Amino acid sequence: MISASRKAHIRNSAQKLFQEKGYAATSMRDLAKEVGVEAPSLYNHFSSKNELLKEICFDIASQFFTSFKTATENQNTYSEKLSAAIKAHLLIVYGNIDASTVFFEEWSFLEGADLAKFKKLRIFYQQQFKTLVEKGIEAKEFKNIDVNLTAFTILSTLNATRELFKKNSFEKVTEHCIKILLNGIKH
Repeated sequence: MISASRKAHIRNSAQKLFQEKGYAATSMRDLAKEVGVEAPSLYNHFSSKNELLKEICFDIASQFFTSFKTATENQNTYSEKLSAAIKAHLLIVYGNIDASTVFFEEWSFLEGADLAKFKKLRIFYQQQFKTLVEKGIEAKEFKNIDVNLTAFTILSTLNATRELFKKNSFEKVTEHCIKILLNGIKH
């Protein structure tokens, strides 16, 4: 029986190493050393380094989708929905710095069908933000602005907050992002 805690420990160590060294520069031997086991024993838990990357990326993607849906479904205005979506996104980043860094920077190392599926998920997630902006424009809550550029700017800003969380509180970063991003598009 494979211990769930051992598997989680391996994954957490992989996230840390992938975040610090990068996926390509991290070997299974590096991971084994970090975990404190022989390299072959890692394969009892994960079939490959790419399986680890896949699990990290798809888990964070799932968290983003779930938190977006939960955050936006009970909001009344599109400003409130976008504000809630921003906060939800930042909460995932804040709570998963190593994993979110891997998600944002190392996903391109996924292979084959996993890479294709992941790209579709990224596009679909961006579309959720585009839809909020489009509907906000239609409702006259937001200026008539380029929807694609706006959604890209919002997500790029949110994804870059990882470094800010090292020196600032979640509340400060979130309040600032919401204020700057929403004020820039509201009427």
